[in-house]
Amino acid sequence: MKNIEFGRPMIGEAEKSAVLAVMDTPQLVHGPKSHEFELEFSRFMGGGWATTTSSATTALQLAYMVLGVGVGDEVIVTSLTHVATANSIVAVGATPVFVDVDLETGNVSAGQIESAVTEKTKAICVVHYLGLPVKMDQVLRLAKSKGLFVIEDCALALGTYFGSAHVGLLGDFGAFSFYPAKHISTGEGGMLVSKHESLIEKAAKTKAFYYSKNIGDRKVPGLYDIVGFGLNLRMSEIAAAIGIEQLKRLPEFLDARKKNIALLTSEFSSHLGRFLNYECSFGISSNYCSSFVLEPEFLYLRNKIILRLKELGIGCSIYYPVSLPESTFYKSHPQISRSLQTPNAQYLAASSIALGIGPHLSEEDVLFLKDNFLRVLEEVGS
Repeated sequence: MKNIEFGRPMIGEAEKSAVLAVMDTPQLVHGPKSHEFELEFSRFMGGGWATTTSSATTALQLAYMVLGVGVGDEVIVTSLTHVATANSIVAVGATPVFVDVDLETGNVSAGQIESAVTEKTKAICVVHYLGLPVKMDQVLRLAKSKGLFVIEDCALALGTYFGSAHVGLLGDFGAFSFYPAKHISTGEGGMLVSKHESLIEKAAKTKAFYYSKNIGDRKVPGLYDIVGFGLNLRMSEIAAAIGIEQLKRLPEFLDARKKNIALLTSEFSSHLGRFLNYECSFGISSNYCSSFVLEPEFLYLRNKIILRLKELGIGCSIYYPVSLPESTFYKSHPQISRSLQTPNAQYLAASSIALGIGPHLSEEDVLFLKDNFLRVLEEVGS
């Protein structure tokens, strides 16, 4: 039986050698590898500035801390996203305000955001769903007219462009994830980016306790002051070393994803549903995965399809299994969030089946996945 994994980190000898090289040094944090990774990441994006973090979640939290978002403030956010997107808002004492998404793409629109703006709104957090860019020109125009910050959750969007600009550099901050199933991996880790150097400089201090002097700047070893509020949200040198090597391979990873999603979805037809639109006329998608959406009358078949695929050795996932305002946590704590009506997000959460298209899959693997997915759909839908 084949083993078609949904996602898998592509770790090779270069990454292993980089880790061993760091292990031979006495400096496992606050070191040159993190700085090098930041510079190379900015170079890949074509501009801006970057600072490494312990995860994308902490990168988002760091963004709100730097922007002064906190108690009494509201942040508008899509309801169809990972819980980290909302939890990072709650972590700084602000209130996530959930809005709906578009049925064709899973992305939020400026119109959906505008309907949620109040006098308490301080920021907008957009999520580039499955790597497809949000129409950022409309969002930025709205944000400017209302005096709002814009944070981009780019956890699934490394390699995504809106026009000629890499996402994350369009708003005030962008947050990326290097979790094992993402486009590149550092084991755990994230990156916070911005087109504003001053914001990244402040973020770099905030993520490291806001010391007055970094280790290398202290004329008297161990002597420093605390000049602001900060936490420990840093990336290790080991993770950064892996990230540097992964970034070198990113172009080939993105190319493989583009080929795999085209191979999987081309000439694919089923009366049970359709693949979400991944093509983009106004930018470039990073093609994180391919999401199949069941028609309303076939939602009851979703779990049966997923379990049958598992029996065949085909891994899949759901992005995302619950619209956040409908989750047990947020429904049980109405005092920490607010929600508009989100029927589209609820439908996509109930109907989606995500299939892997990562570079770990060969053409033969993708064809096996495609053939067997079609066969399962025919079996359960007959």
